Amino acid sequence: MVDDPILVLAATGGQGGAVTEALLGRGAAVRAMVRDPERRGARALAERGVEVVPGSLSDGDSLAAAMRGVRSVFAFTTPFEAGVEAEVGQGRAILAAAARQRVPHLVFSSVAGADQDSGVPHFESKARVEAELAAGDVPYTILGPTYFYDNALGGADRVLGGVLDLPLPAGRPLQQLARRDLGAFAAKVLLDPAGYVQRRIELAGDDPTPEGMAASLGAALGRTVRHEEVPVAAIGNPDMHAMWTFLNGPGYRVDLPALHAEHPDIPWTSFAGWARETWASG
Repeated sequence: MVDDPILVLAATGGQGGAVTEALLGRGAAVRAMVRDPERRGARALAERGVEVVPGSLSDGDSLAAAMRGVRSVFAFTTPFEAGVEAEVGQGRAILAAAARQRVPHLVFSSVAGADQDSGVPHFESKARVEAELAAGDVPYTILGPTYFYDNALGGADRVLGGVLDLPLPAGRPLQQLARRDLGAFAAKVLLDPAGYVQRRIELAGDDPTPEGMAASLGAALGRTVRHEEVPVAAIGNPDMHAMWTFLNGPGYRVDLPALHAEHPDIPWTSFAGWARETWASG
């Protein structure tokens, strides 16, 4: 059982890649499900000893084949390719395959705030998957990451030009997380699920304000970066509009001191630390 592989779904993506990296760092046997084993990222994993198998998050048969004989599974769903109903479909396919293969433990990466009646479509789709997971027979742990630091990379050109665009007031804290810390936490739970089964745990490493984020980015880049507040009304994408409305309203509610005290072995990278590591060469 202990020597059986841990399956990581979407293993070449941002979250799956972070979890795979953390598991390999701890010497675990990893099986990675990817859409195309011939892509460069998948081949790189195979060269490091990862068992790479083909599959799709919406294909129950390939999911079940990938889950055969594993000790645990890291699962992730996404609405950003085909929409929220497709994401719920992915979740159902994953849960059905896990039940079919009697997976001993499933770690599902959802999102912080999914349990708050947020009104955010891609939060609510994950909440639906969470509900079906909790109602099923597969032992599970739900992780709820907050906003990822590297979402700031989406505006890299603007940041390099001295502006951090965020739809938040300058002094409004935003709970955030390094993907590496999600990977470390998930690996910890996947390798030793005792104490985590049937739990839902929200994750955040820091809660900087946009003003503080801009200062940290500026320090890392060696130039001035200022925050510019984007009006929420100017966000045309309905899902993103709803998310920023939520973040300007109730927002995430992670108890950072309690979380960090309970899990002192996780690095809990600060935004400033992440900025130094990521942007210092900018």
